[in-house]
Amino acid sequence: MELANHWKTIVNTLEDGLLIVDPEGNILFMNPAAERLTGYSAFEISGDTCRVLNCTGCEIFGAGHGSKFCSLYAKGHVKAKRCQITGKDGRVIHIVKKSTVLKDAQGNVLGAIETLTDMSEIVRQQREIASLRKTFHLDNGYFGILGESPAMLRLLELIDNVALTDSPVMIQGRSGSGKELVARAVHLASGRRDKPFIKVNCAALNENLLESELFGHVKGAYTGANRERIGRFEAAHGGSIFLDEIGDIPASIQVKLLRVLEEKEIDRVGDHRPISVDTRIITATNKDLESLTTSGGFREDLFFRINVFPLQCPSLVERPEDIPLLVQSFIHQNNVKSGKKITGISPQAMERLTAYPWPGNVRELRNAIEYAFVLCNEGIIEATHLPPRVAGNPECGPVPDEIPTDPPDERNRLLEVLKACRGNRSEAARRLGVSRVTVWKRMKKYRIEPAEFS
Repeated sequence: MELANHWKTIVNTLEDGLLIVDPEGNILFMNPAAERLTGYSAFEISGDTCRVLNCTGCEIFGAGHGSKFCSLYAKGHVKAKRCQITGKDGRVIHIVKKSTVLKDAQGNVLGAIETLTDMSEIVRQQREIASLRKTFHLDNGYFGILGESPAMLRLLELIDNVALTDSPVMIQGRSGSGKELVARAVHLASGRRDKPFIKVNCAALNENLLESELFGHVKGAYTGANRERIGRFEAAHGGSIFLDEIGDIPASIQVKLLRVLEEKEIDRVGDHRPISVDTRIITATNKDLESLTTSGGFREDLFFRINVFPLQCPSLVERPEDIPLLVQSFIHQNNVKSGKKITGISPQAMERLTAYPWPGNVRELRNAIEYAFVLCNEGIIEATHLPPRVAGNPECGPVPDEIPTDPPDERNRLLEVLKACRGNRSEAARRLGVSRVTVWKRMKKYRIEPAEFS
């Protein structure tokens, strides 16, 4: 075919960069668009290994050739994948890469062809839009996150940075500090924003149910499995999965989760056929996982795989300058929900809010404003409309810290709260940032009788 004689002219007119490499990854050809993109000339880079571009989307094994050298040769192709390369001048270049293995008529591997689409301008625009959102609090904050304190601005900057990669993210912070909002922001700021965001509370399910929930099961896998079911990892394919309370998963599930991270494959319960999944893993915990790995309560290898990029959610007491902004947002939300016309909050009430230590963090602040809406029908929220613990009612004792996770301290702290609240379980639940049912279950668990706190 005559066109075959002009292939070089054709590829030289492409706007996307194009590389051809041999089975060992040595660069055989580079078109002018790739030269402009990387800063290397075809002459100086020809014969060098493709590793010189330091592509974050490559899975290099580093031994032998073909499938023993690179995952591309094992898979046969790479669909559009967002990643980064390093140019000759050291700058990071955002690209979308597509790759296909080249074979002869007998099926022998000749090499691979890669196209590189420059995404730098799009990434710059995305960052500019994100910056404007943070500055002017468009769309109710930055993907729902409100805050302009130095601690929050630093957190938002880190979210922006990690969202450009597929690295696993671990979000740490105390209960009520907004870990789920941060996880959702990481997803929505990433290239996976149009794909599913799936949340799993690892502490809410027992071992067998959690395994089925995460990985799915086949019909007949266990009693009651009347039909096949896909798991949350499959449901999140192409998107992100948020594993909340990751520190509570049992050892058997930790092993399987490690396999997902390393091989990007799952096995449904009752089946041994591997299923490939492309899912970004985001985890959250309010526990000290590093200490748990030392004591043997959490696998060290799994910890290092999920803790590639840690994010710390600051407690509300660490960012008191954000309280007025949060209060106004909660007032607006409650006005819409209740139909009331609360116009603001008095200086005295705001003083009480900023002086309170907020052990339940943003969740407790939101509950406090909702409480005030019950008592205030219109106009300004006064200090008398706030919950007694916030307004400084002398009948209530000081607010203890959050319930620790290790008995017997957990029992003692819960008892302190119940005593301070004179046995009011609803009030105790609000102080601790948990539900009333949780307080009741912990009372039952530790055999706490009313006579001990009434």
